[in-house]
This record gives sequence, C-alpha cells and structure tokens, in this order.
Amino acid sequence: MIHPVILCGGSGTRLWPASRKAYPKQFAPLIGPESLYQQTLRRFAGAEFAAPLIMTGDEFRFMASEQAASLGLSDARVVIEPVARDTAPAILTAALLLADSPEAQMLVAPSDHVIADLPVFLQAVATGAGAATGGTLVTFGVTPDRPETGYGYLELSGPPEDGAAVALKSFREKPDLATAEGFLAAGTYLWNAGIFLFRVADVIAAFETHAPDLIPPCRAAIAKGQEDLGFLRLDPEAYGAVEAISFDYAIMEKAGSVAAVPLSGGWSDLGSWDALWQARGPDGDGMVTDGPVTAIDCTDSYLQAHEGNIHLVGLGLEGIVAVAMRDAVLVADKSRAQDVKTVVSTLRAAEVAQADDYPRFHRPWGWYETLCLGGRFQVKRIMVKPGGVLSLQSHMHRSEHWIVVEGTAEVTLGEEVKLVTENQSVYIPLGTVHRMANRGRLPMYLIEVQTGSYLGEDDIIRYEDIYDRT
Repeated sequence: MIHPVILCGGSGTRLWPASRKAYPKQFAPLIGPESLYQQTLRRFAGAEFAAPLIMTGDEFRFMASEQAASLGLSDARVVIEPVARDTAPAILTAALLLADSPEAQMLVAPSDHVIADLPVFLQAVATGAGAATGGTLVTFGVTPDRPETGYGYLELSGPPEDGAAVALKSFREKPDLATAEGFLAAGTYLWNAGIFLFRVADVIAAFETHAPDLIPPCRAAIAKGQEDLGFLRLDPEAYGAVEAISFDYAIMEKAGSVAAVPLSGGWSDLGSWDALWQARGPDGDGMVTDGPVTAIDCTDSYLQAHEGNIHLVGLGLEGIVAVAMRDAVLVADKSRAQDVKTVVSTLRAAEVAQADDYPRFHRPWGWYETLCLGGRFQVKRIMVKPGGVLSLQSHMHRSEHWIVVEGTAEVTLGEEVKLVTENQSVYIPLGTVHRMANRGRLPMYLIEVQTGSYLGEDDIIRYEDIYDRT
C-alpha cells in the first residue's frame, strides 16, 4: 500500500494575480472544472493507494478538507503546519506520522501540478515502487522537450530508459539558456518534478544520517500537537524551531542510494503563465484565451478574464500575457513570465493589498467579496454554503444591513432567532450580538451594507464559533 503525501502549502506567486497568498493556485480551477489540488487527489484514488495525508497551512485547512470531501475522500487526513518550513520538515513529519508502518511506501507530491496522461504516470509510480522496495530513495524527472530555464534538473548516471529507475548523479539548479541547451543535447538530464517515493523506514533513516537536527522538533510538534475539528494541528513552538530547508538539499543531494524514474505524460508544474499557456494547448496562432475575451490579430499570447462585468480585448498583441481581474490587471511580456514573482515582491514592499489579498475571501462557512467601499460604508456580497454558520459576534464600530437575495437565512439578533427569506432584510445595530446560518440545502446569498467609523475585518468580537477560530 502506497501512502500519498500531498504538499499543499505553496503561494504560487508566479501566477499572480489569479494566484495569491490568500487563495493560491492549487485551490483554483485553472485547467478544467476541478482545482489542481482535486486533480492531484484523483490521481491517487486507485486501490493501490491508502487515504491521503495532506500537509497544509492553517488558513487552508477548511478549503483542503472541503475540496477533498467533495470528491468523496472523507478519510483524507489534514495536518496543519503552523508555519511554513519548506519541504524537508513537512516530509519528515509525514514520515513520523506513518512510522507505525515502516515498510509502507509514501509517495510525496505537490498539490499544484498537472499530469495529463494518468496511466503513464501510474506506470512510473509502479516502477518507482519496485526500486523503493530495495531501499532506494526515488525521485521522478520529466523528459525535457525544450531547453527550459525555469526548472531544476536531475543529472542521470546514464541515458534514461522507459520503465526503469536510473541512478542519480547530481541535482542541478535552474540553468541559463546555454546550459539548458547543453542539458537537452546530452540526453542524460531530466526536469526535477519534485515528486518522491520511498519506504517510511528508509526516509526516516536518511534524516537520522543527513539531517538529524530536524527530527527532535518534528517529533515534539507531533507529540504536543492537538486534534482540532478533525485536523491535526502541529505544535507551533516546536515546529517553529525547525530549520526551513528543502528535501532536495537536506536529504536527496546527500543520500547514497538515490534513483530517478523518467516521467512523461504531459507534466507541468504550472509555475508561470507561460507554463499555463503551454498546458492549455495554444491554437494555430499560438493563442490561449480564457473567459470573456476577444482577441483580434493576436499571436503567441495568453488572455484571461474571469469577471462577468469585465471583457478583455487584445488587439495586435504578440508574446503577451494579459490577466484581468476585478481588483488587479497584469500585462507582461510572455518571455518574462518567470519574473512575475518580482511583481508580488514589489507590491508587498509598497503595501499594496492586492499583492496577497484575493477579491473573494474564502471562509469555512462560504465566502464574501467587496462590491463597493467608501469612507464610512462598504457593500459586500456574501455566500453561505448549506450548513454554514457564521460566528456569534458583535461589532464596536459599525452597524449592518442584510438583504437576502437567494435562499433563506436563519438570523440571530440578541435573544431573537428568525428566518429571513428572499427580498427581506434585517438591520443589526452597532453592538448587537448576532449570527447568520444557512440551514437549507442550497447556497444562500445576501447583500451586506456596513456603515460606521471603522470597517476593518478585525472589528469582530466572537462569542461562539463552530469552526473554533480564535
């Protein structure tokens, strides 16, 4: 039995503005109706796989569990990393959680990759599983079809062979174009896919040999961790003491018995808009369009708009990425797609909210988005999912009007509980203890109008919360 370990904590800044810290790319449906994370989970739904172990951050715990549950994976275990510590501590923690089955294998995979040919991928996994049975630490590398400078490379000890694991000679950092062209010509290099397979006992032994300092704080983080609404919350103090280091640096580059399995089948890490353009399959003019878009005399470009009241028009464009969202627009030369992360750094330095905030704020009960914001008022659209319950709360600086536009809301005002249906409204005076819930079977939508001297999200006093948010 192979235990999938899904790493689900990245921020995907190279796909800004569609991917941001508040709503990273793995949870977004960038290709097809399901998110990249859901597509990853489906890859491991076969009988040869155990229930997945998902490593994610606190802000994504409900999103991760709900998207898994929507696929029928109610047995997926979600582990909350209180702080990001890169891949080595996450993989070690997962191995320690599986230590009761030392001979079992664990397959570590990012949550935001695309693999178009599932049978080819599963065959590669089977090849890797055979190698891992003998104690080898296995990584997977993609056969390159171009001199890509955006990926790290795996240098093999010999030419890759289909259906065989090849001993690994070295790891190579992202190269410049001339070096990448040399790698491609040599025929003994693969793109580093960041996917790993090994026995639980073998990877723990590798940490004991090559990164022993990581083990005590990870063990303590588990021992002092707490079960929280079905999640395992690692201890913040213990996990915060772990060195932030990648699994490649900590283990794979130092271990003795390491092999790579060649992987084809339409793999992409969707690490840039250029990679998404390639994965989406450009037409004969090299064009990919997504959403309400009109392209006129355009070539070799990616145009995307996802807001119903925004129509993006490209005229005479060549080699351009243009992404239009409600609160931010990116226009970039496609050859600079790998540099979009610097946009996020620049915006953060300037304290621009759009660097990290998403126009739609996801919460365990649903989501909200701001439609209009003034000096003393704010208008929001709110969706409460079936069974969703907002916290029992009050505000010190604002009053609120709720107008239900679809569905029925159960509203608590002080000691009174009443139902508010479509086209009905309710007023919540400043300081009044209140709550809203959707007891129906369909999503409920309402418009919220806030008025007051301060409209920040931190003006909330919580008295009860079924999601145990502090």
